[in-house]
Amino acid sequence: MNHAFAVASGLDSMVLGEPQILGQLKDAYRAAQEAGTTGPELNRLFQAAFSVAKRVRTDTQIGANAVSVASAAVAMAKTVFAKLENRTALMVGAGETIALAARHLHADGLRRMIVANRSIDRARELAAEFQGFAIGLDEIEAHLKEADIVVASTASPNVIITRSMAEQALRARKRRPIFMVDIAVPRDIDPEVARLEDVYLFTVDDLQSVVNENMENRRQAARQAEDMIAAEVERFELKQRTRGAAPTIRRLRDEAEHVRQHTLEQARRMLAAGRSTEEVLEFLSNTLTHRLIHAPSQRLRDAAESGDEEVIRAIADIYRLNGD
Repeated sequence: MNHAFAVASGLDSMVLGEPQILGQLKDAYRAAQEAGTTGPELNRLFQAAFSVAKRVRTDTQIGANAVSVASAAVAMAKTVFAKLENRTALMVGAGETIALAARHLHADGLRRMIVANRSIDRARELAAEFQGFAIGLDEIEAHLKEADIVVASTASPNVIITRSMAEQALRARKRRPIFMVDIAVPRDIDPEVARLEDVYLFTVDDLQSVVNENMENRRQAARQAEDMIAAEVERFELKQRTRGAAPTIRRLRDEAEHVRQHTLEQARRMLAAGRSTEEVLEFLSNTLTHRLIHAPSQRLRDAAESGDEEVIRAIADIYRLNGD
């Protein structure tokens, strides 16, 4: 149970606090429901897990900060450009990190994307995912002026974007700023580009320090989430135990109701026969008391005869006869 709650809340993920696992868990649960393989117990467990996960997301900072280089790059871009909808991104490379950064940008509203790569086929494949277009690395100089955001991560041993290329792009842009992130090692963007006004250049080292700080924030949030989950597990287990006693409670109430109805009917007949109200009330109270305590009284006598102290203590506890 604790494991299910932790998984749903993102505490058991490779990337602490990632939200994707909750969506996957919901999909799996939905598929199990459609297949008819879940019962009342699993249904209650999953609904509780989803409720806990929502509370963890709402009440902690478990998912508030970027914890991958790609997501940190996009978070930094959003500090330069408040909105990404009307911006253009130039993605230099087409590997996993660039693909992840492109997905983050697209999810945050960016709609125009250029993918530059040595392999034009791979560039076209990634660009198609975002309705962008592909170019070769040798075409970057012609298109750099279109880019508000540049994210670079290739395996090139040489610099791909030079200072002169950036200067030319800024002149064409009439000094509208460019946000650049160089995730590559060795660098894809000449470090001298950082000296240019209207260029905001960050490297993988800058991003890693942000990621490390954010991860520590998430670890602190995870500790808070663990306390929340422990409390929810205890609450869920209490409900389960109470639910386990429900059939017995219903039978006890049904039996008491049967005794009440039967005794009440007798009292009504006595009234109809002309017996006094005082006499009928006396009969009603005495008979109800006798009938309701008959079974536990008999069980107490039997337990006393057999020396069953556990039963005696249990009945005393149920009826609060211990003097507390």
